[in-house]
Amino acid sequence: MTPVEIGLWVSAGLLLLVVMGMRVAFAAALAGLVGLVWIFWAKKDLDPAAFVWALTVASKIAGQVPHSKISSQALSLIPTFILIGYLAYHAGLTRFLFEAAKRWVGWLPGGMAVATVFSTAGFAAVSGASVATSAVFARIAIPEMLRTGYSKTFAAGVVAAGGTLASLIPPSAILVVYAIIVEQDVGKLLLAGFVPGAFSALVYAVLIIALAILRPDIGPRVAGYCWRERWQSLPPALPIVAVVTIILLFVYNPFGDAWGTPTEGGAIGAFVVFCLALCHGMRLQQLSQALLESARLAVMIFTIIWGVLIYVRFLGFADLPGAFSDWITSLDQSPILTLVLILLAYAVLGMFMDAIGMLLLTLPVVYPAIMALNGGEAVAAADSAFGMSGPMCAVWFGILVVKMAEFCLITPPIGLNCFVVAGVRDDLSVQDVFKGVTPFFIADAITIVLLIAFPVIVLWLPRLAYGV
Repeated sequence: MTPVEIGLWVSAGLLLLVVMGMRVAFAAALAGLVGLVWIFWAKKDLDPAAFVWALTVASKIAGQVPHSKISSQALSLIPTFILIGYLAYHAGLTRFLFEAAKRWVGWLPGGMAVATVFSTAGFAAVSGASVATSAVFARIAIPEMLRTGYSKTFAAGVVAAGGTLASLIPPSAILVVYAIIVEQDVGKLLLAGFVPGAFSALVYAVLIIALAILRPDIGPRVAGYCWRERWQSLPPALPIVAVVTIILLFVYNPFGDAWGTPTEGGAIGAFVVFCLALCHGMRLQQLSQALLESARLAVMIFTIIWGVLIYVRFLGFADLPGAFSDWITSLDQSPILTLVLILLAYAVLGMFMDAIGMLLLTLPVVYPAIMALNGGEAVAAADSAFGMSGPMCAVWFGILVVKMAEFCLITPPIGLNCFVVAGVRDDLSVQDVFKGVTPFFIADAITIVLLIAFPVIVLWLPRLAYGV
């Protein structure tokens, strides 16, 4: 049996383990170890006497993965980005942000829901985790919407969908994971997420307004705020802008050299929000809770990375990425059609896997294929299939797959954001939340189509900053 055939059998076994309910981290680690043993044992023609040797070699390779990859400085971004979000919540910045959005856009049809989307987008700019964003606004926005007269299913759907914006808008943990797994510049990808993230929020807002016009009962307007009250709501929300500016300047400084690395920007941002939380009366118990919640989420992400990277190492020995790339480039069809089919496959796969695990498992195979389809890592825009250079294609595809990961956060039966919202609110079932997010599938589909049709939405800011 060839290494590629072994790779296909082990990958099928991995998918079976995941569908049966095993955690992605453990399923990937087990599949990777079994695959490595199989690869090396096959080199000895499956001689029983060589099994112990194959197991020893495979175990040494698998054992080196956690330290060699997790010691990467770029991964230190993840816990700091997550910590920023939890500290911002305990500093009260989320309530100030929601209040400002409510006063400025509440007069629109469905204004409270629009305010929720815009405030989740603002909070996403200081939070690296969609789960944290959904949990925070389930506590803040849903009670306000219910008090105004919204149905609980629609209110829950708005919060669950709005929480997904943290996947794109920097600081984003999932963009960091993508950058590491495909070995691309973290700063460039974080910068690329700003415009598509804001664009996604705008599409959500337009959808809510349209629904509220067609069915006024689902989204009453909020009136009664004068211009003075609106302007008064802005200063308490300005610390969010300050933190975003700090992180942006560490990634890219338009006035000269960047101040530092994204990792340093994340650390400084966390320190600034910590100081703000202290000024707003954060107690030791709240600080402890923020640290514990950040640690739990970061450890969960790191554990998935550890397990999946063992499987990725096996894929390298099996040469499955190379075989998949050759097959993709040999297809007699439009490259755009191939890209759309891959994204649709992500939509299906996301129904059964969490977003980070899905990307970690698929990118080692899919990413080289997309780059080969475009013409290679070093291709110029004029010679490429998608009309963009190799580095820009890596950024564009990254935003597309992360947007698909957002989509998977609200799709049944695994939509994690929906479970989080239902878990925070005792009066909501998971079925209620899934029912509420249904209209947002349309908004996400429209956004993805527009990002494919108009890559400039993704690439304008990176090109402005890096000139690539």
